[in-house]
Amino acid sequence: MAGTALVVGASGIVGGATAECLLREGWTVHGLSRRPTAQPGVGAVAVDLQDAAATGTALADLRPDAVFITTWLRQDSEAENIRVNSAMVRNLLDGLRPGGSARHVALVTGLKHYLGPFEAYGKGALPQTPFREDQARLDIENFYYAQEDEVFAAAERDGFSWSVHRPHTVIGLAVGNAMNMGTTLAVYATLCRETGRPFRFPGSAAQWNGLTDMTDAGLLAQHLLWAATTPEARNEAFNVVNGDIFRWSWMWGRIARWFGVEPAAFDGSVQPLEVQMADDRALWRSIAEREGLAEPDLTRLASPWHTDADLGRPIEVVTDMGKSRKLGFTGYRATDDAFFNLFERLREARLIP
Repeated sequence: MAGTALVVGASGIVGGATAECLLREGWTVHGLSRRPTAQPGVGAVAVDLQDAAATGTALADLRPDAVFITTWLRQDSEAENIRVNSAMVRNLLDGLRPGGSARHVALVTGLKHYLGPFEAYGKGALPQTPFREDQARLDIENFYYAQEDEVFAAAERDGFSWSVHRPHTVIGLAVGNAMNMGTTLAVYATLCRETGRPFRFPGSAAQWNGLTDMTDAGLLAQHLLWAATTPEARNEAFNVVNGDIFRWSWMWGRIARWFGVEPAAFDGSVQPLEVQMADDRALWRSIAEREGLAEPDLTRLASPWHTDADLGRPIEVVTDMGKSRKLGFTGYRATDDAFFNLFERLREARLIP
């Protein structure tokens, strides 16, 4: 049954897809962001969640049935990630408390729940793959855990149900997003085609040869709505992936052919995109001006650091989704189709030529 939703981080990859999904299903949607972008059908709520008083004021007249938290702010250390991002969740839920309308709160985190935070990413003693929701938290500080704890405490206090959603790397459309592999690879392929540079896989042999999976933003949005409206899914944490598995040794050639470039042979060495793309800002601006693209600032489209982190992992990463399947969620996306759909949308939006 449709209701009123508050999407926190509505201008991001996951938030934007979630707002679109809810609108299609007849929901009234409010989108909260620090700097909202125009989204047809979405009521904009502009506020910085770090400001508790301003958050309370901005939320005073809202009465959402369901709240979808899809945002975070990257900081210089994990200690700061914990301090800032837990406070944002706490301020949000405190701001909604007087209205008393929220029946369900969904939190989107990710596989850093299993792999560890950026400061210790993919290192140390990690749980076995495929990752499963019943695996214990790592014995290390992690802002995902801090966010979860804020939701759990507020749910206990205020009586709403909750769900936690842990996608693998998300494929979707957004500009200015800090974690955006799909658009980063699209920009990289465009630069390689423009210059004749080899389209080199930037990551590790473990990622090139091993099995992996990813998450389409639209599928994740469906999963969020499913959990919010399915009684059996309440008060549960879920992995969320497309449902297929692949090797980058196969996917890299698929992406290369879509852009009309030749994939370079992988020699086993790591070739970080942060290094490969370090001097490309001026080149991208010239391409954007020549082709009439909507975003000439390379840094608002590409996030090489995050793509390097994912593709440079020294271990195979596969995610189990059996928990959702057992409870009735049957959504599926082929990951190459998710990439191709994104690339088409990027062209339609004049973000790549």
